[in-house]
Amino acid sequence: MEVILNEVTNTVHRQETGRPERRAACGSTFHISHDKLRVVSEAEPGGEAATTTKCGRCFEDGGGY
Repeated sequence: MEVILNEVTNTVHRQETGRPERRAACGSTFHISHDKLRVVSEAEPGGEAATTTKCGRCFEDGGGY
């Protein structure tokens, strides 16, 4: 699954479905510039998403936000 990485907070979010922009389902990335957000693979072993915090509003096992 692809997730959105907020490089400012080092937090990953679920991508809002049906939108081409990089927007989190929880809405917390609405005010963040697109150059601070990247789409990364959550399943990639040892990838960037593995070393971040998951958004508590986007993921049941997450913390923060």
